Amino acid sequence: MSGAASVRVPGPDGAVREHVLREPVAWTRPAEPFRSRVAFAAAHVVANPLGDNVPGAPAVVDWDHTLAFRRHLWSYGLGVAEAMDTAQRGMGLDWAATQELIRRSAAEARAVSGRIAAGAGTDHLAAPATGLDEVAAAYETQLEVVHDAGAQIILMASRQLAAVATGPDDYRKVYDRLLEQAPSPVILHWLGPMFDPALQGYWGADDVEVATDHVVGLIRDHAAKVDGIKVSLLDAELERRVRALLPDGVRLYTGDDFNYPSLIRGDDDGRASDALLGIFAAIAPAASAALQALDRDDLTTYEAAFEPTLPLARQVFGAPTYYYKTGIAFLAWLSGLQPGFTMVGGLQSARSLPQLVTTFELADAAGLLPDPKLAAARLSALLTTYGVV
Repeated sequence: MSGAASVRVPGPDGAVREHVLREPVAWTRPAEPFRSRVAFAAAHVVANPLGDNVPGAPAVVDWDHTLAFRRHLWSYGLGVAEAMDTAQRGMGLDWAATQELIRRSAAEARAVSGRIAAGAGTDHLAAPATGLDEVAAAYETQLEVVHDAGAQIILMASRQLAAVATGPDDYRKVYDRLLEQAPSPVILHWLGPMFDPALQGYWGADDVEVATDHVVGLIRDHAAKVDGIKVSLLDAELERRVRALLPDGVRLYTGDDFNYPSLIRGDDDGRASDALLGIFAAIAPAASAALQALDRDDLTTYEAAFEPTLPLARQVFGAPTYYYKTGIAFLAWLSGLQPGFTMVGGLQSARSLPQLVTTFELADAAGLLPDPKLAAARLSALLTTYGVV
């Protein structure tokens, strides 16, 4: 290991030790689209370091590096799920910046023949909604933006709907209206309260088994307008239950960043999940290698590519889970995919230094730091900034 990159890092007890980075993995990009599964990576945005990206301020985005990151994802065969919670919807990315993000990314997708879907929600409402009609109209405004940009529509879970709905019938009134007018099949979005506490009781029930029945009924009534549903509840068995209840032709897009390898691989009953995952933004090369192997029915290589990423995913998405975006941006910085570790809304402060150090170590163990010397230098600079020398 002569000449290997290394960095002195603090351990759990505060003692500083030497961490020697592994050699980078030579990940292979796919020569053709994946056949076995549809896979989206939910992408983050890169903040302009000279922008006034403080909490509550309008987002100032570094567009060059934000779009370059999406080209990175497409180069590994992944689709981009744009303007989702990973892009800090409701946590720093305002509607003006969101619209521009959707339009720019969709244009970039056309230029490189990349697949793109984008979130339409209600987060531009300036105040709490007054009722269901206002929520539905807000959705319609954003649906038009996504459709006009040329991206597939993802109907995001709505904080405003969760606040005004009094039961499952209210959810049905809004979603029936939206799905009836959808110009093409959409992806529904079920984001659990661990990702956003304001979404507790979504679909009109705190009991997720009851909520499952409500949303599956919605999908069955509109099966021709639903491409699939993204389920982000971090509960593999519940996801399997939802998956088994879906009509033929409707996909289950796993959003389970804790259990994705087994859910995507599938079960003995022949059912498997497709993917729409925030962690895929951080592990794109490994995810691509696993999906290429799955296309070849090479489950040994599939498991070998995914297995080392699970500890990293569980670290990045650890409680409080809604701050996982910080880990995604941190890993993009360590990997040389953006020039600085800054985020809109100042969210780079949302994870502690020990948590970030562990994230670095797990990314290195998974072979996901393409330039070890750069990663070591950047982590060293961060440690110095924090006063660890």
